[in-house]
Amino acid sequence: MDNTLLDEDQNHGTMPTPSQDTTSSIPTASSKSAIPLRVGVDNPSQPPSPSDSDSNDNETGSSNPSTAASTVGESEDDQSTENTSLASTPTSKEQYSYPLPPSTFIPEQVLDQDKNTPDAHVPRDPRLIRLTGVHPFNVEPPLTDLYNQGFLTSPELFYVRNHGAVPQVQDDEMLDWEFSVEGCVENPFTLTLRDLMSSAWENVTYPVTLVCAGNRRKEQNVVKKSKGFSWGAAGVSTALFTGVVMADVIKKARPTRKARYVCMEGADKLPNGYYGTSVKLNWVMDPNRGIMLAHGMNGEPLRLDHGKPLRAVVPGQIGGRSVKWLKKLIVTEEPSDNWYHIYDNRVLPTTVSPEESASNPAWWMDERYAIYDLSPNSALAFPAHNETLSLIPTPETTTSTLHKTRTTTAPTYTLKGYAYSGGGRRITRVEVTLDKGKSWTLADISYPEDAYRTASQNDETLFGGRLDTAWRETAFCWCFYSLTLSLDVLKECDDIMVRSMDEAMCIQPRDMYWSVLGMMNNPWFRVVVHKEDEGQTLRFEHPTQPALMPGGWMERVKKAGGDLSNGYWGERMGGAEEEENVVKEEEKKVEMKKAGVDRVIEIEELREHDKGEEPWFVVNGEVYDGTAFLNEHPGGAQSIVSAAGMDASDEFMAIHSATAQAMMPNYHLGALSPTALKALTEPPPPSDSDSATPRPTFLNPKAWTRAILHAKKTVSWDTRIFTFALDHPTQSLGLPIGQHLMLRLRDPVTREAIIRSYTPISDQTRQGFVDVLVKVYFPGTEGQTGGKMSTALEGIPIGHSIDIKGPIGKFEYLGRGRCSVNGRERSVKNFVMICGGSGVTPVFQVFRAVMQDKDDDTHCTLIDGNRLVEDILCKEELDGHAQGNDHKATLVYTLTKPDEEWQGLRGRISEGLLKEHAHPELDRLKEVEGEEGGKMALVCGPEALERNVRESLLGMGWKEEELLFF
Repeated sequence: MDNTLLDEDQNHGTMPTPSQDTTSSIPTASSKSAIPLRVGVDNPSQPPSPSDSDSNDNETGSSNPSTAASTVGESEDDQSTENTSLASTPTSKEQYSYPLPPSTFIPEQVLDQDKNTPDAHVPRDPRLIRLTGVHPFNVEPPLTDLYNQGFLTSPELFYVRNHGAVPQVQDDEMLDWEFSVEGCVENPFTLTLRDLMSSAWENVTYPVTLVCAGNRRKEQNVVKKSKGFSWGAAGVSTALFTGVVMADVIKKARPTRKARYVCMEGADKLPNGYYGTSVKLNWVMDPNRGIMLAHGMNGEPLRLDHGKPLRAVVPGQIGGRSVKWLKKLIVTEEPSDNWYHIYDNRVLPTTVSPEESASNPAWWMDERYAIYDLSPNSALAFPAHNETLSLIPTPETTTSTLHKTRTTTAPTYTLKGYAYSGGGRRITRVEVTLDKGKSWTLADISYPEDAYRTASQNDETLFGGRLDTAWRETAFCWCFYSLTLSLDVLKECDDIMVRSMDEAMCIQPRDMYWSVLGMMNNPWFRVVVHKEDEGQTLRFEHPTQPALMPGGWMERVKKAGGDLSNGYWGERMGGAEEEENVVKEEEKKVEMKKAGVDRVIEIEELREHDKGEEPWFVVNGEVYDGTAFLNEHPGGAQSIVSAAGMDASDEFMAIHSATAQAMMPNYHLGALSPTALKALTEPPPPSDSDSATPRPTFLNPKAWTRAILHAKKTVSWDTRIFTFALDHPTQSLGLPIGQHLMLRLRDPVTREAIIRSYTPISDQTRQGFVDVLVKVYFPGTEGQTGGKMSTALEGIPIGHSIDIKGPIGKFEYLGRGRCSVNGRERSVKNFVMICGGSGVTPVFQVFRAVMQDKDDDTHCTLIDGNRLVEDILCKEELDGHAQGNDHKATLVYTLTKPDEEWQGLRGRISEGLLKEHAHPELDRLKEVEGEEGGKMALVCGPEALERNVRESLLGMGWKEEELLFF
């Protein structure tokens, strides 16, 4: 994954110079008197209003990002409140010929989303778009806000890539922060931040653009889901970093002749150790590379999200190499063996599927696939997504929804955006095509970074560091491009595409290179132009929107059936617009209404049937009678009762096949009236008593309840245990033994509900959390799409929310041989449990309950069939529960592809195996006249397994009512 950047509340004034005494204090947000706030910050604790940034300067001569800062000749009073700051260590009003940081504010409030997370100590800007749910914190700013800030990005809008919790660092602890230099060095040592900021070390200030390797990943995820979350085009930001050149520190340690790499390790403790990575030693020692240890950002100490108090900054490389909260520099002979260096920030060959990458670690060990230098990339900021431009002639004006009405001398529009490359290579051209690449036009490029080179010729100091840039030819920063087009030309095109090239003649490719992690996505940036209002209005559509936000031409084309990987952006080769030419699969619509039924049902009548006697439910606005299903529904009567009087559209359509849908006309009663439908679908506002009193039980059979993904544990290459946090730590789940719950997620592309039933493996007594074991069905290499829900669960990050509903199921184990099937209680003396794969979870619940109760004498024979040893799920737990319970537990494992060391049975769950362990004539299973309790088979597994087991058991003499299939 891609680490990046910056942080939290601090000084807006000057950073100490090396000659100043820095051992006593450091300016911090808590010492407000020490913070000379930047000019233009009226309220530093509040974000600027949208009106401050939602403007494009088409045809008006207003601010351009390349000059969106104070410039020579401006007085302090003349400077814009949007783009000025107090800089350097000024002794008087000085003028600056280079961009200074934009106005900033210090977030003081912890947002509600963060209050119940490990980041409850970190105030943040609510404008940032969260990409991984609530936690960990991975965000990007809105693209227009980012662009309008100009060349430099304020810390509160700077993108953030965190792998876990932000380390807690108090202001009074900053100067004592230690980091070590060790490994293949003759002089290992430890430094504090106080040491680093003393006169013993020269401090420098550089402008540096940091970019997440996942920038623009959402585009790849729409084509085919990668393992990464969905960055938009704003995973990039630029700041002035102040600190010490890393080479100076490494030189003091005196690397040995064998030294080749510098490994870096942060203080952020993660599931697989501390975050760490490495870069080559010769890069660190190359002054052209500018690799540094930074403690300052835009004239203030680093904020928490950005590495407070110390981080590495590696210009020209992906953000994941710029380790935050730095604790160790380790000089080594080989690249880092840190888990995050190996299993993150790589571009595997496009032929490697998620399944293959998970099962074959060799792909990750190949250092050839590691990402270091950035590739050329660009994006359009204006026109913005869904921006509209009116073409109706008015007195020399055109109007855009994102801009004020502009008076123009000619009917034109200016395209604007950013571009960057890596390895110190300058972007040398940006080209725009309006005819899908047949012809190209050069855009104008501005390089704000060059202004610092001129200033540094005079050894100027900025924010306590020397502006050491004059001699350096390498480019550390993004640039901005623009191209003014005639509206007559613009209105004739179907799309706008942009590509960039750097000085090594590396150019953005036409087509996407998809890979497992979805990193380094940099195909031409395409914006579709729609003609609306009979051609009088242009509407612009970007490829995607970040995170789970809907929108963008890629999602639209895919939903319409277009093939986004056909090399023509989902269009036909003829070039006509995708919606007109794409070959759509006709969706087979199943009629669920009864012909001739025109009854209109009001909400009062529906509410009369919200109980279990005559349950009615609603699907897509139509009302159905569920009474006939109470005794026959595969999910048990509870599934019907839970839906009584409710809108069950999502659950029904997501779970039921076309065959089940075709049965519905027989139970159709009529349609809800519009007022009834509105009353049903709009939930009532929560009462004060509801919000004030925490519910003791989490599950609600009639309503979805939101839980948060708390942890994800890898059991095997295709199996995970997802731990979800409930509403509060003392809350119980409320799931009877042997029953299930439903999970609901939204498809990130279609927004349709994905709903599946699962049986948790956590104990019923556990409070505050629930554990769900899931087998992930990855997409195959030959077109298999994979499991919708399991791959969706695999893709969501820690902190993401999910909806849970239940309980459902027709079976419940009541304890000590008593169970209930569809509400009818019965007594059981012997269970035969037959399962395969993840089908073990419901029988595991029953098996565990029997074994944990020393007074429960019910005998359980569990037959579990799988392919490989690692496919036997919950084996350790099953064996543990069976230990000491030999008189009532028999475990039988069989494998179809065992290794040589396997000592158990081999082969499938065959009729012969069932006869040996489940024949009704076995002494254990024979019914004794006068004794209470019979036998029952509990079966859960793939459809083929359940079908074969049914045939075999019935053939042996089992009765249908003795068989229960989960």
